[in-house]
Amino acid sequence: MKISTKTRYGMRFMIDLAERYGEGCVPVKDVAERQGISKKYLEQVVAPLSAAGLLSITRGRCGGFQLARAPKDISLADVVSASEDGLELLNCLGCLTVCEREAGCVSREVWGGMQDAVTDYLEGRTLADVVEAISNGASR
Repeated sequence: MKISTKTRYGMRFMIDLAERYGEGCVPVKDVAERQGISKKYLEQVVAPLSAAGLLSITRGRCGGFQLARAPKDISLADVVSASEDGLELLNCLGCLTVCEREAGCVSREVWGGMQDAVTDYLEGRTLADVVEAISNGASR
């Protein structure tokens, strides 16, 4: 299982904004510099996050991005789901008509358990939790 680069960079972008929550708009170029991501690529990364209602955008000279809700109100699942177009590890876990073998699938229990663990983890942590862990000395 691999998480896409867009999702990884999107998470870094959202955590960066969460660390600066309440300070107003943050220019994308500032986040790009801090995170070591090209500004052009980062602009593509934020599009699905914005479309999901996770970001507020202010245009103009003093414009930039800020979280649309408080960091405590944005789960990691919100971020991943926006970037990955859902949280399903396998197509058959999200839709019951994908595989003709699914009724008797011997491995569905394994993949379903893994899906539940990932979903529970992402839904159980917020951007505020990550920022708190960083401020308490957790590695990035």
